[in-house]
Amino acid sequence: MVALLPRLRRLVRQGHSDAPGPVVDLLGRVGLAGYGVVHLLVGWLAVQIALGTPAGNADVQGAVASVASTRFGEVALVVGVVCLVAFALWQLTAAVLGFRWVSGGGRVRKRVGAVSKAIAMLGLAAAAVAFLGGGRRSGNAGARAATADLLALPAGRLLVAGAAVVVLVIAVAMTYTGVRRTFMDDLDVRHLPEAVRHGIEILGAIGHVARALALGVVGVLLGTAALASDAARAGGLDAALRLLATTPLGASVLIVVALGFAAFGLFCIADALTRRA
Repeated sequence: MVALLPRLRRLVRQGHSDAPGPVVDLLGRVGLAGYGVVHLLVGWLAVQIALGTPAGNADVQGAVASVASTRFGEVALVVGVVCLVAFALWQLTAAVLGFRWVSGGGRVRKRVGAVSKAIAMLGLAAAAVAFLGGGRRSGNAGARAATADLLALPAGRLLVAGAAVVVLVIAVAMTYTGVRRTFMDDLDVRHLPEAVRHGIEILGAIGHVARALALGVVGVLLGTAALASDAARAGGLDAALRLLATTPLGASVLIVVALGFAAFGLFCIADALTRRA
């Protein structure tokens, strides 16, 4: 592993970013844009649910199903998987060698964030592969099955409670990123007009906070499942968004969060185009 680091450093220098080479850089940017499209689709599905229009699950699986239903959907999923894996590789490389423009604690935070992004991309790629292989299980079913498996273990309730805490900590970190707008450090927007830079910043801030809110609800659902020792109380993103619709403000809250997911989707596309070299 140590012997590979010098070669990896050379590949990073040859690319246009922290990606190990120009091919991974290009594919990774396409994968990041695709990640944005998925969030646009989740936002659209959530709006349909808020309006009472029949729709699929407002989660990654529902978005993947929407893509697959198009004319060249399965081809798009195959290409998407390749590009998502490329971006995950890019982020893992960045976690080891990247973010040379910051130092100290800032670099550590960004490298931890890069690992989180890699996990998210690989999770989306896995969902697409499962769909192509005939898997049609919703994110809610998957979350409940995983919770049931944990509850069946010794100290299962503590394990589920620990998972809930981790999810809530991630939601808080995501909120911090959105409020402080630290995501702008990863972008090279110096050549863009001020209005465009400001627009990207607003989209990113709104998008991160909306995702944090939904993720926080997922954490609460996990915590409830731990307290009740009942996996049926857990749920994924779709369950979290539907729960928001049952609040006193009802569909209005869900529509606002859905627009936030759409904002994050647009931010991801801008991120793919402007990620720092």
